[in-house]
Amino acid sequence: MYCCMLRYLVHKEKVMKGGGENAIARHTQRNRKVLVRERLRKLLDDEDYLELSPFAGLGLSYGDIPSAGCLTGIGKINGLWCMFVANDATVKGGTAYPITVKKQLRAQGVAMQNRLPCVYLVDSGGAFLPLQSEIFPDRNHGGRTFYNQAVMSAMKIPQVAVVCGSCTAGGAYVPTMSEEAVIVHRIGTIFLGGPPLVKAATGEEVSPEDLGGARLHSEVSGCVDHFAAVEDEAYEYTRNIISTLNYELPEEDSAQAEEPLYNVDDLMGLAPRCYNHSMDIRLIVSRLTDGSRFQEFKARYGTTLLTGFARIEGHQIGIVANNGELTYEASLKGSHFVQLCEQRDIPLIFLQNTAPEPAHTVSQTKAESNTNRLKAQGSMMSAVACASVPKITVVIGGCHGGDSYAMCGRAFDPNFLFLWPNARVSMLAPGHSDAFVQTEEEITQINDM
Repeated sequence: MYCCMLRYLVHKEKVMKGGGENAIARHTQRNRKVLVRERLRKLLDDEDYLELSPFAGLGLSYGDIPSAGCLTGIGKINGLWCMFVANDATVKGGTAYPITVKKQLRAQGVAMQNRLPCVYLVDSGGAFLPLQSEIFPDRNHGGRTFYNQAVMSAMKIPQVAVVCGSCTAGGAYVPTMSEEAVIVHRIGTIFLGGPPLVKAATGEEVSPEDLGGARLHSEVSGCVDHFAAVEDEAYEYTRNIISTLNYELPEEDSAQAEEPLYNVDDLMGLAPRCYNHSMDIRLIVSRLTDGSRFQEFKARYGTTLLTGFARIEGHQIGIVANNGELTYEASLKGSHFVQLCEQRDIPLIFLQNTAPEPAHTVSQTKAESNTNRLKAQGSMMSAVACASVPKITVVIGGCHGGDSYAMCGRAFDPNFLFLWPNARVSMLAPGHSDAFVQTEEEITQINDM
């Protein structure tokens, strides 16, 4: 786990640097703009916030895009929980890569699912054109962000945009589709095509300010609602806007929070090191729940799955945690418990760490023996998919194949999914692929037939 944490810290340091020293110098000195994390400090209340997908964009085929070129997360603004989507213009000028679009769509999905007001800090050069085939045409590409804005507006979820840099091409729709928009003088611009495009099309030379600057859009076009002389003023405007939304999230029904009886720091040493066998998941649960209390459900049945009720930070929750292989009995137990929580409106937390059964040679006998297990897992998948209560999934070890689906993996749309640094998710468990992959000799024999 400590090696995993070391890699985590290395990646964290990398994304904190954004586009690098030269890009930061251009952003702050030549363009006189505030860095994106400083912008968030000015916008959000003085308390911790939850950043989402901070390592998105690393190790991609088209290179590293730290934080996917934008920061997303949940924080409080004047006491109200909000989703923020903030472009980092030090990363490739804030242009949108395929991973950027994916991250922004995920943030909007979380905002809709949890009815969170959305604040956009726009500082983007538009789409990265060399990869436009992966950004523009399909259903879940760039245009989906504007569709989501319209849907959120229909759902009466407030949206506010701050134009604190370039707002070019498709990005120009973000402030115009928000309920209120703020623009910063001299650095904020909105246009579909910038000065170079105008010159190429008409031969006319025009400055960014004259083409789509703050004065034009606040005094002439009316695209924005508030003119800010400097960035600090823009974020003050935004905080004031949030305070006038007359919008309240559902009241939290919670008891007094308690610390676990066991030290939470022990979790570092409890993270699974081997992915081929399980651990006693109660060691994890006892370090998460209030007072380390846990009311187990069906304790003597399907013991490779732990289910039961507890409180975390005062909130009543149901826990579904792997304690070994997801067997026939464990799957039936999980299906029953998920339906029970759905009936009682109790949120669910899934702790994934399935220990795969020993690899077997594929045979008719083995296939027949797995039939009941597959049906039971299918029943659990149906229960998880149809449960409308909030669901949070944490992968604390390894989770493979259909077990990942039954335990509310990404395909089953949990409200949030978190991975520990040591986590592994794959179609096949380690050591199982040999039973399915043909050797060169076998392939040659097939070709010779």
